[in-house]
Amino acid sequence: MSSPLTVPVRWFVADLSAALHELRGTTEANDDGPQQDAATEAFNLTCGFIDADGLHTDDELWALTAAFGPLLPTQLAGATPDDVRKAGLLAKAKSNLATITPMFELLVQADAKRRTRHSHAYYRAALEIGFAVAAIDAHTSATELGAIGEFQRLLLDAISDAGLPKPGEPDPATAAEGTPPAPAKAAEPELPKARSIDDLMAELDGLVGLTDVKREVRLTTDLTRVEQIRRQRGLPVLEHSRHLVFTGNPGTGKTTVARLLAQIYRTLGVVTKGHLVETDRSQLVAGYVGQTAIQVRKVFDEADEGVLLIDEAYALVRGGETDFGKEAIDTIVKLVEDRRESVIVIVAGYPEEMAAFVDANPGLRSRFPKTIFFPDYSTDELVQIFESIGRAQKYVCEPTAREKVRAWLDAQPRVRGFGNGRLARNLFESIVARQSSRLVEIDVPTDEQLCTFVAGDVPEVGEK
Repeated sequence: MSSPLTVPVRWFVADLSAALHELRGTTEANDDGPQQDAATEAFNLTCGFIDADGLHTDDELWALTAAFGPLLPTQLAGATPDDVRKAGLLAKAKSNLATITPMFELLVQADAKRRTRHSHAYYRAALEIGFAVAAIDAHTSATELGAIGEFQRLLLDAISDAGLPKPGEPDPATAAEGTPPAPAKAAEPELPKARSIDDLMAELDGLVGLTDVKREVRLTTDLTRVEQIRRQRGLPVLEHSRHLVFTGNPGTGKTTVARLLAQIYRTLGVVTKGHLVETDRSQLVAGYVGQTAIQVRKVFDEADEGVLLIDEAYALVRGGETDFGKEAIDTIVKLVEDRRESVIVIVAGYPEEMAAFVDANPGLRSRFPKTIFFPDYSTDELVQIFESIGRAQKYVCEPTAREKVRAWLDAQPRVRGFGNGRLARNLFESIVARQSSRLVEIDVPTDEQLCTFVAGDVPEVGEK
């Protein structure tokens, strides 16, 4: 009997047994140990994912016995869900996801020595099992998705700690040896190739700060992946709105995260283009009767099969009785519903004003049920942003200059409208200008001088 777990489990066993054969220098013909070891590893992981929410439903247990009955020398093949429960096979099984297993540790160590990627194969195959388990029941709980996310981070941390590239990243050691010349370019396709989820998650993880935001994006991504699996198998999927409210001060990464979400949704097949269209009141509200609805439809047309980000959306509720902001909101509500399969809308702005915006129309609250808050960056995080901008332009700070940068950023009042990342960029541009004024006095500056900020280039605290 086939089960929703059959394909991901056999994928895991095939990939991992091949890796173990390679490490042992054996073949399947003369050693069936690796296949049994891989099957046992897959079973323990599957039990852990099933036990994550503590429910152990009949559908989950039937899937477990159908997938592993033919693979393990046990009586699972003829077991019922009650038999599995009585045997206690899943008692405390979620602990299987709490630590790195000896098999994964072996693969990581081998990858570090041989520059192979067997740990990546384990990572991808294990997550497929996790998502397959989460997709079995009609309702996927936050607890299940949280367990998958924590296990994913556990594996990624082990890979990174060993000095290996994360899944989706190039291997710097291989790149250093040189790469073959690229083939002649073909004609540019209409759309670039969709990026892998691993690549997109690696970029998300690389953003400075935003711990809670990253968790919410991962939760949204994992839920979407499970929904896609259920659709592919003809299973019912609970309908819910994907539209979001982003709140926080300017420069906190809202646009960057919205752009990543657009690409994530494209990779997962929710939208076909995955582009981001940014707009605000000035592009939505016209000055004449009947024109505002046309403007709003035009912006939605531009965002078709992608994500529409409406910045400072609360500005639409301002104005008197003759203002056309209300017409814009009414049109947005209608189009959000009419085009829910082709456009994902994110409205953004300050927390208090966005709460008022969502309450401005009875249809907004139900269509924008989820709010993600983007906190202000700490001084340490702002320094990281400043330095990342510098690295991209090949600039570095002398230690005294770096301390002045920190002091200047730390002195800025954290009030409404605090610039965050934009503030760090503005400071960087100011320092570049000041450095230029200093360097023009040098006849032939060296490359080091051209790329180094000194203390005098940094404005004093209180100075613009």
